[in-house]
Amino acid sequence: MNIADDLIKDKNRELVSVDENTTVADAIALMTRQRVGAVLVRKDDEIVGIWTERDLLYCMAASGPECLQKTAGACMSNDLKYCEWNDSVYKLMDMFLGLRLRHLLVKKDGEFIGLISSGDVMKATIREKNMELSQLNASTSWDYYEEWGTA
Repeated sequence: MNIADDLIKDKNRELVSVDENTTVADAIALMTRQRVGAVLVRKDDEIVGIWTERDLLYCMAASGPECLQKTAGACMSNDLKYCEWNDSVYKLMDMFLGLRLRHLLVKKDGEFIGLISSGDVMKATIREKNMELSQLNASTSWDYYEEWGTA
C-alpha cells in the first residue's frame, strides 16, 4: 500500500513557493508555468501559508480585478494542514474528504518535504486497485478453472 512519501516520489517535484510579498498576479504566473494548483507562501524561508486557486476565487469575489495587485500573503490560507510522510493512502483520503481539502503538506522529521493533492491520492488509489484487479484476474484465469477437473 502506498504512503504519502511514495506519492511525493512519484511526483518528482520540488516545493513551489513564493515570498509573502509576491503579488497575486505573479503567483498566478508562477502557478501557470509550473502547472500547479497551489503555491506555498514563505516568510524568511519558513512556510507560513498556502495560496490556491480557491484563494484566487475568493479574492476575486471580494476585490474584483484589484485582487491581482494584492500580495499572496494577504490572500493566503494560513491554517496549514499536513500529514505525516508514512500516512497510508487510505488515511490521506479520509483527511482530504474530512477536512474538505485539495492540497496537503507532507511532514517528515519536523520539516515539510512535499505537497500532495487530492488528485495525487486518487491516481495512486486507482493505480493500486488496477494492480489488485490484474492480480485477481491472473489468479482466476481459464487455466485455473480448467485444472479443477484434473485434481
